Amino acid sequence: MAAIAAVAAMFCGCCACRSYQKQTRRPLVGTEWQLIQLGGRNVRTEGEQFTVRFAADGTFSGLGSCNRLTGPYTTDAERALKIGPLAATLMACPSGEDTERVFAAALEAADHYDMDGPMLLLLADGELRAVLQARPE
Repeated sequence: MAAIAAVAAMFCGCCACRSYQKQTRRPLVGTEWQLIQLGGRNVRTEGEQFTVRFAADGTFSGLGSCNRLTGPYTTDAERALKIGPLAATLMACPSGEDTERVFAAALEAADHYDMDGPMLLLLADGELRAVLQARPE
């Protein structure tokens, strides 16, 4: 009886989790995504820093700490992802230049993406490189 109760509780918990993910999932294209984790470390952002947007025409645009990023991207039904080559403005940023370089490198290295509710996970060679969160509409 205890085993049945445990299995039922686990199943119900999974249903709630899937329901939350389904309700909060955002589309890759058209959503503005903001970096929250890079290389396993949390990232604090201000305003529109470290944001990206994928357009339906296969172009990508974003903002690092102060430089604008743009370039092509491709994806498929299996969530393979190729971003770049990136082009960036060359402004001297008062802070965050190192994070911006690592962010750009993570974008260009990405070969796959996954979604977890309102989160976009960028992976390269099976390794999580960056986590971005959907910004409010």
